[in-house]
Amino acid sequence: MHRFYIPSPNINQDKICLSAKKQLHHIKDVLRLKVNNKLIIFDDKAREFKVIVEQLSKENIIFKIQGQLMKKSLNKMSLTIACAIPKKSKMDEIVDKLTQLGVERIIPMLTKRVVVKLSADKKLLKQARWKKVAIAAAQQSQRKKLPSIDEIKHIKEVLSEAKKFDLKLIPNLTEKSRTLRETLDQTRPENILVLIGPEGDFTSEEIRLAEQAGFLPLTLGEQVLRVETAAVAIAGFINLYEPID
Repeated sequence: MHRFYIPSPNINQDKICLSAKKQLHHIKDVLRLKVNNKLIIFDDKAREFKVIVEQLSKENIIFKIQGQLMKKSLNKMSLTIACAIPKKSKMDEIVDKLTQLGVERIIPMLTKRVVVKLSADKKLLKQARWKKVAIAAAQQSQRKKLPSIDEIKHIKEVLSEAKKFDLKLIPNLTEKSRTLRETLDQTRPENILVLIGPEGDFTSEEIRLAEQAGFLPLTLGEQVLRVETAAVAIAGFINLYEPID
């Protein structure tokens, strides 16, 4: 059954109104849905509704709510990934994949070796685009709750917010790093923050500051991974992780 995201203010009691032009076009002209066709609507409050098409017009579509679907239990571990912004449009791919893998919060991050330079206006445009990417990925992957996409932050801002996490990890290329499974088995965390570095890795000063803030160094194996690969590897492992009792 087709799924679409609609902001919660558009949902009123037993009716839902959709007026976004792109979604209107997709539903009416691509999928060619008609009155009484059924689909699923989800919103920014992690709610999911079974609906039927009640009215179709050029300006909007009105859905009638038939019922709210029950929430399934979510992964006990809440994962936040602060990822150094790579070149070109690779951050779009990262947001897409992390959304599919259930990451709770994504923080686009600037570090010393990030080469991307953005004006204040372009930062806002990027954040808006990444939110659209997350919505599309959530629709495709049957995810009920959208990830939070933060504004772009410098690594020092991220470190200053790290106290509320019970496990903080910084994958890097140093020899003293441990594996992810070892760390999860030993700590059994519920709220995790992972920093993903840029091409060329974090600087020694950034690693030092992170360790002072309570971050544990982590290895992702012998291979040197690209930014987008490292982010997906971390999220995928944590999403599938089952502790050994």
